[in-house]
Amino acid sequence: MRVTILDDYLDTIRKLRCFALLDDHDVTVWNDHVDDVDELAGRLVNTEALVLIRERTAIREPLLERLPALRLISQRSAFPHIDVDACTRLGIVVSSDLHSGTPSWATAELTWGLVLAASRWLPQNIEALKQGRWQGGGVGHTLRGRRLGVYGYGRIGRAVAEYGRAFGMHVWWWASDASRAQAVADGASVAPSRGAFFAESDVLTLHLRLVESTRGAVSGADLYRMQPDALFVNTSRAGLVEHGALVSALRHGRPGMAAVDVFESEPVRPDGDPLLSMPNVVATPHLGYVSLEEWELQFADVFDQINAYAAGRPANVINPEVLPRRRP
Repeated sequence: MRVTILDDYLDTIRKLRCFALLDDHDVTVWNDHVDDVDELAGRLVNTEALVLIRERTAIREPLLERLPALRLISQRSAFPHIDVDACTRLGIVVSSDLHSGTPSWATAELTWGLVLAASRWLPQNIEALKQGRWQGGGVGHTLRGRRLGVYGYGRIGRAVAEYGRAFGMHVWWWASDASRAQAVADGASVAPSRGAFFAESDVLTLHLRLVESTRGAVSGADLYRMQPDALFVNTSRAGLVEHGALVSALRHGRPGMAAVDVFESEPVRPDGDPLLSMPNVVATPHLGYVSLEEWELQFADVFDQINAYAAGRPANVINPEVLPRRRP
């Protein structure tokens, strides 16, 4: 099959061991990011199997209608960036392993790395040291004995909570009604109210999927309840926070600091998001799932899905109704 891989910013995929799974295919890898539909249509016009790196490029109906050769979209995890209905109508199979039994350990680890870095003001002190100022970057907080609030009772949130307990933090939760009930059934500590959760968490980390019901789930009012020495962490999706709310809250000192790995528009340029210029923000360029081990795991699944389709046995199909009338 003619396979195209989009948005491999660091040209990493060709260096993975699992890339050998595509030896029998004609593969094109793009290392830049393009949003323009006309340019994408030109690049993908002969593509039969499209590999997506998570949600870096949105695949919507206006683009899909201009890709007559496309038969398969192969990726891993959630798929809010794909117009699945349009794919089904056009006879395009969408395969995505949702790995329901395991979290993204890489994302959980990065989350904890950001908690440590922001709590101890590590980036500021590292930069001060390079500029010749000894201990000139500010004094941070010890985590032991402080309260960790985890918003979202899912796989990654539970992994982060384990790290918090290992550091001697008091962990409590907030989530949907059903998830809070499950947390209580599991013996976990749940905040008595949403207001208390935001007001009394010293570190609050967000672990929700971005769907229509969770978009803007964290409001400006929520953030303003946080304490001046509290830390807000988001390694999930920027859209979970009300537009502009985090910047406004940080400028007012509640919370006192944020650590973010996700932005409203990605990739973000130096002048593309006010968070990047704020001294009380530690920011990383959406690295949560970007590690060599994580990518070996993820893309082995993605490439297996291509080989399964080529062998006439599509796997992990999220629109199975398309199978009887998929493109030949």
